[in-house]
Amino acid sequence: METNHIQENELISKLPPHLKQFIKPQNYEHYTPINQAVWRYVMRKNVDYLSKVAHESYLEGLEKTGISIDEIPSMYGMNRILKEIGWAAVAVDGFIPPNAFMEFQAYKVLVIASEIRQLENIEYTPAPDIIHEGAGHAPIIASPDYAEYLRRFGAIGSKAIASAHDMDLYHAVRDLSIIKEADHASAEAIQEAEQRVDTLQYKKVEPSEIALIRNLHWWTVEYGLVGSLENPKIYGAGLLSSIGESKSCLLPEVKKIPYSIDAATQDFDITKPQPQLFVTPDFAYLAEVLEEFADKMAVRKGGYKGLQKLIDSNSLGTIELSTGIQISGNFTKMITNEDHEVVYFETKGETALANKDKELIGHGIQTHANGFRSPIGKLKGINLAIENMGPRDLKAYNFYDNKRIEFTFDSGIVVEGLNVTGIRNLRGELILIQFTDCTVTYKNEVLFSPEEGDFYMAVGSQITSAFAGAADPYSFEALIHELSTSLDKKEKSDKEIKLEQLYQQVRTLRQNTIDKGVLEEVFIQLKAEHQQDWLLSLELYELAKQNKMESFTSEIRQHLEKLKISRPKIAHLIEDGLELIHS
Repeated sequence: METNHIQENELISKLPPHLKQFIKPQNYEHYTPINQAVWRYVMRKNVDYLSKVAHESYLEGLEKTGISIDEIPSMYGMNRILKEIGWAAVAVDGFIPPNAFMEFQAYKVLVIASEIRQLENIEYTPAPDIIHEGAGHAPIIASPDYAEYLRRFGAIGSKAIASAHDMDLYHAVRDLSIIKEADHASAEAIQEAEQRVDTLQYKKVEPSEIALIRNLHWWTVEYGLVGSLENPKIYGAGLLSSIGESKSCLLPEVKKIPYSIDAATQDFDITKPQPQLFVTPDFAYLAEVLEEFADKMAVRKGGYKGLQKLIDSNSLGTIELSTGIQISGNFTKMITNEDHEVVYFETKGETALANKDKELIGHGIQTHANGFRSPIGKLKGINLAIENMGPRDLKAYNFYDNKRIEFTFDSGIVVEGLNVTGIRNLRGELILIQFTDCTVTYKNEVLFSPEEGDFYMAVGSQITSAFAGAADPYSFEALIHELSTSLDKKEKSDKEIKLEQLYQQVRTLRQNTIDKGVLEEVFIQLKAEHQQDWLLSLELYELAKQNKMESFTSEIRQHLEKLKISRPKIAHLIEDGLELIHS
């Protein structure tokens, strides 16, 4: 099956460039026969068990999203079917930045890590993989209430402001996931990567917006339960895709807590089973808590605290003023008055201006390549903001094109220069004034001088919103984050190649006509050269039992029982497989 191209879908086509950079071809032909067997084992086990304990939309969702139990799904097939329910799916390179992950959701696009866990990590892997994403996230969007929650969460979550610590932790977790799923990583490299994650994870820092909303995401989208505390159902993708924790999570030892905004302050450890889980009465309630959280975010509150979060993030962000003008860039400085109101701000480097999320013509990063700065607030001696001034008010300030003008703000900031022009919004309010030969001063400090070129003053009495990312996603170059790269795959040994060939033989037989002689020959080779492999023995046992090869079935069963003794850590996986076959 060749799926190297990215399946186009109108939702994918509409994605902005900074999100498209994370999409990669699925490369379906890279999946090995062992990968396919891992998918089949997990899916058969999950569907058998989850049909009893998962939310009712799970099984329906598997069918609606085009996910097969017997083979790893292709993006092509998933997109063709997801399109019917208004969603799309793309393959990405493992962990992507949290804001980008959520922004994909806002566009109703599921991001699916195309890699699949190694056989030794069949029960759980901290790395995103196609089992977790495709078989965990995708099916539940068959529920319209949940699908809308996911979209809304993405729209709000993508605006959450991160800290420098968040990005350090993101890169550490990503590196750990890459190393743990690499087929030749040393124990020392894994231990070093785990130590780095632990150090950052347990470092005492003030939680950022992205850290808090990531907690909400974890306890709902990833590890959520729905229904009553006494009889909850599973809907979180992390539980749906873990054949171990989907069972253990419902045991009495795992504390069940009514879901509330308090979940935002409950941290989690991605490498361990969760000691407590949150239960929402229904999917509609998830949206209520999300709105409660959003009301506390800088995107809705603005102010000096919102701007300070952007300065601390050291990342691209946006503030919106009371007139609707939006300034996107890396914020570095602000001045506040005694009432903690922002009266001046600065950005460094490329900056873009926008209104209603659309870049103002002529005010992109080419015009403002060296940053942007502006005073805001009311003028001294007049209880009226500039944006609220009519022509008569402005006349008093000599506000005419090509006339010198001086504004003195309540804060003491003075702007004096030759007025060039002004830009108004749809309500007729001034949102931007351009000056030439302009000087901006505050007390004894020169904030801007004529040698720096034209001065553009943003008009607004206050900051009404502050959020991560650009107002207009097309304002900046696509490559905002540099992705970590996966470790190179080592050359397979002859033994590994031969084992894959045996898996492929069995897979081919299952899909076509069973040749009993070939089955027996595969088992002989398996026992002789790959004594520790257990999954292919289970597949042989299943086919032998289906084809009433009684003596052969008994022989394989004896081999599996010996494996359970020699490999006690995987004995329960063998037992689960046998139970599934017998049922």
